[in-house]
Amino acid sequence: MSLSCCPTALFPPLPAGELPAAHPAVPAEVQALMPEMVALRHHLHAHPELAFQEESTSQIVADCLAQWGYEVHRGLGGTGVVGRLVRGRGARRLGLRADMDALPITEATGLPYASRHAGRMHACGHDGHTAILLSAARHIAESVAFDGTLQLIFQPAEEGLGGGRRMVEDGLFRLFPCDAVFALHNMPGHPVGTFGFREGSFLASSDTVVIDVVGRGGHGSTPHLTCDPVVAAAHIIVALQTIVSRQTDPRDMAVISVGAIHAGEAPNVIPDRVQMKLTVRAYRPEVRAALRERITTLVQAQAHTLGVRADVDYHWRYPALVNDGPWTAYARDVARDWLGEAGLMPGLQPLTGSEDFSFMLEACPGSYLIVGNGTGDGQGEGGCSVHNPGYDFNDAALPLAATYWVKLVQRFLVDAPLPARA
Repeated sequence: MSLSCCPTALFPPLPAGELPAAHPAVPAEVQALMPEMVALRHHLHAHPELAFQEESTSQIVADCLAQWGYEVHRGLGGTGVVGRLVRGRGARRLGLRADMDALPITEATGLPYASRHAGRMHACGHDGHTAILLSAARHIAESVAFDGTLQLIFQPAEEGLGGGRRMVEDGLFRLFPCDAVFALHNMPGHPVGTFGFREGSFLASSDTVVIDVVGRGGHGSTPHLTCDPVVAAAHIIVALQTIVSRQTDPRDMAVISVGAIHAGEAPNVIPDRVQMKLTVRAYRPEVRAALRERITTLVQAQAHTLGVRADVDYHWRYPALVNDGPWTAYARDVARDWLGEAGLMPGLQPLTGSEDFSFMLEACPGSYLIVGNGTGDGQGEGGCSVHNPGYDFNDAALPLAATYWVKLVQRFLVDAPLPARA
């Protein structure tokens, strides 16, 4: 079947018994779309695609947007899609972003729509994020009379390969300028129907360090004739922990974790080389820069003291995600006015995960919010953590999150003043 056929034909609506119960805060017009939009989400879940390989997903997105009257642009970031809808003569320009890629994980849910491709699955809910934005896009195109420009950004390769950075470097905001840009992510452990907002640093930077400790190997029975890189690596690992505990202000968040060590094969052979891989995280750019300098200096000093060489390959990856204060307050007000205080996650703290929407927020002000995916332990209850073989996006969150995007569009492009800028 051609992917250019209408979405209804490609994704036959699910029967009512396979859909989550309607939520009273979701407009009837949005709820009416759910049989098809949940079916679309299940299709995406069954056919996951890894970073920069989202060919089928981006084709589906492009076909849906074109079907609903959006001007469709493809190719930014490789497989990225941007849908633009212009109405009236208003000057306001709003950007909404969803990520599309899956993870290299083997699914263990046993769901009827589980991944059909061994070794990859939607273990982070990007299938849900894509379906959320498409659901909102359809309702907006059919039912919302606004005045301005809506830019819908479907991004590839969020999971570690920097698709957000690629889209920005390819001219995203030069070609599709926005006054503000927003994104959301599902969050297991929070009730469906709740939304989380936080001004300032919300997610940590994420850098990867590869350290090769190079010595002189030999027989394990004659260690005095070697320069043992294993012992040196052990000293380096212990010393690295002093950077956080003794060289970083305790009021600043910093993480240095050694996640991989590879050395040798035989118990009686001292190898020539040990490789270590680290993840390094911080909220503040000054701390991030200081960690790089201190890690590099400490590793090489320890190696020199122990008679080996250390090569430090520092991968400067994702910056911290910093939410604009006024735009975050604006986004929070949308949820509060719709759902009341009960719809907000109280006391939300920064998260130590990372997200390459940070590159978009460096180029354009805006905010990143989280959406409750459920608190239960059972299948379909949304409590399983992301990046887990048993995870699945909770379909009950789809119409609520789609409605939030609709409410934000209505406020931004229809009837409310924008926040005052300093």
